[in-house]
Amino acid sequence: MLEKQITEDMKNAMRNKDKAVLSALRMLKSALKDKQIELQHELSDAEVQAVLGKLVKQRKDAAKQYREADRDDLAAGELAEVDIYAAYLPEQLSDAEVAAILEKVLSDTGAASMKDMGRVMGAMTAQTKGRADMGKVSALVKARLAA
Repeated sequence: MLEKQITEDMKNAMRNKDKAVLSALRMLKSALKDKQIELQHELSDAEVQAVLGKLVKQRKDAAKQYREADRDDLAAGELAEVDIYAAYLPEQLSDAEVAAILEKVLSDTGAASMKDMGRVMGAMTAQTKGRADMGKVSALVKARLAA
C-alpha cells in the first residue's frame, strides 16, 4: 500500500518536473528494492517505514556533519529530503507523549534503577517504534532511571 503511494508520487513528480522530489523518491525506491532483495519477499508497510526511518536518520546525520563543516547549502538539501521522506512516516510523538508512555511503562514494570534499563527500553521500543527518535527515548529513560 505505502509502496504504491510512493510509486504514484514518483510519477506525479515526473509529470510536474519536480527534480528534487523525484530524485529523493528514486533513492527511496532503490533502498526499498535493496531491502526487498535482501528479505526475498514483498515489503510490508512496517518494513517500508523501517527503511524510511533509516533514510531519515542518515539524512539528519549528513545534515549535521555538513553544518559542522559550514556547508549549510548541502545541509539544506539533506533536510529537504528528510521532509519528503517524513511525509510517508507515521506522525511523531511529542516529548510530552513519550514522557507519559515512559511513566506508564515504569509503573507497569516496577523499574526503579539503571539495572532495569533493558526491560524498560524493550517496552518503550514496542510502544514508540517508528513514532519517536529512539536516541531521545533512551536519553529520557536514562535520565528518569538515574534520578
